[in-house]
Amino acid sequence: MSETDATPPRQGPLTDIRVIEMGQLLAGPFCGQLLADFGAEVIKCEQPGVGDPMRVWGREKPHGKSLWWPVVARNKKSLTLNLRTEEGQQVIRNLVAQSDVLLENFRPGTLERWNLSYEELSKINPRLILVRVTGFGQTGPYAKRAGYGAIGEAMGGLRYVVGDPSTPPSRMGISIGDELAATYACLGTMMALHARERTGRGQVVDSAIYEAVLAMMESLVSEYDVAGYVRERTGAILPNVAPSNVYETADGKYLLIAANQDTVFRRLAAAMGRPELAEDDRYATHSARGAHQAELDALINDWTKTVELEPLEKLLEENGVPCGLIYKAEDMLRDPHFEARQAIVEVEHPDFGPMKMQNVAPRLSDTPGAVRHVGPALGQHTDEVLGGILGIDEATRAAWRDQGII
Repeated sequence: MSETDATPPRQGPLTDIRVIEMGQLLAGPFCGQLLADFGAEVIKCEQPGVGDPMRVWGREKPHGKSLWWPVVARNKKSLTLNLRTEEGQQVIRNLVAQSDVLLENFRPGTLERWNLSYEELSKINPRLILVRVTGFGQTGPYAKRAGYGAIGEAMGGLRYVVGDPSTPPSRMGISIGDELAATYACLGTMMALHARERTGRGQVVDSAIYEAVLAMMESLVSEYDVAGYVRERTGAILPNVAPSNVYETADGKYLLIAANQDTVFRRLAAAMGRPELAEDDRYATHSARGAHQAELDALINDWTKTVELEPLEKLLEENGVPCGLIYKAEDMLRDPHFEARQAIVEVEHPDFGPMKMQNVAPRLSDTPGAVRHVGPALGQHTDEVLGGILGIDEATRAAWRDQGII
């Protein structure tokens, strides 16, 4: 199915933008997903007969196919193209002449070996924006190292502070390094598009995984530089931010309560039937609660263990105390707030039938994005792109198929 038949038309603020997505796995393609979600025409180039490895990642045994690919490749078009051939490289040059963005996450130097450097491509289209996502960036002594997201998470400082202090550094249960680099790449793309409106020229966006992670590390570097303080793993809490933790209930469940602001803590103390706690010198201020964090958490946990989850959540809500359940997917699917805001949408899949996935974020009031279709089949739009956009005739396309170019 292509955009010329039953697929809903593109919508959002980027419907006038064409993106060529090269590369694979997650760091580049997630950026492409974000752009496609908001209406950009994203043409994903994949190796003929093989495709992006994401097509087989995240398998679910009953189906034997990836349940990740339909999400990360949603709203995109799939063009098969052997970029190691002169013909494949020329197709890219021809597409560049009619495109706004080229997105890639190859190791630095790969495009240059294919005669597709920014210097060459910008001669074809001076307005082109080249977005490059790598482990370590395009310059520096580590530039040509292989750089997966996990390495960027480690070197950017995230891994050291995640987990319980009794265990080695932990990872998050998602590919956060890749996704942060992709998000910053998308942000850079938007800024470069805006700058182009003033200058008429494109530029290079260089998004490194380790730098995207580093950018999220708050005051970690400054704390060490100025005060010699090293943040350590602290499990479920942030040091000196209290109360903000996971607390046990009478029915053996858990609720996250965040009442670290003075006014909110007063409301929590009232809900507990202990208003005097807000006047106690040990708990009256943010710094005092931080200094007595462990004993305060123990005191609150002793109280929450006397109340079952549902009445506890209702009591805290009535008193204006932020709290939240620790959701798994099944909880999200039955939550009325998720449903009311359509945070999860149902999309038709050719093999799985209706499947649910997260909706587009953020929400725009006038030009919202949308999930129009799941990740495409390999080469699903090859003829549409080559024939419809570039005007390459059917005989040439047939010959290229025989030669493994497409």
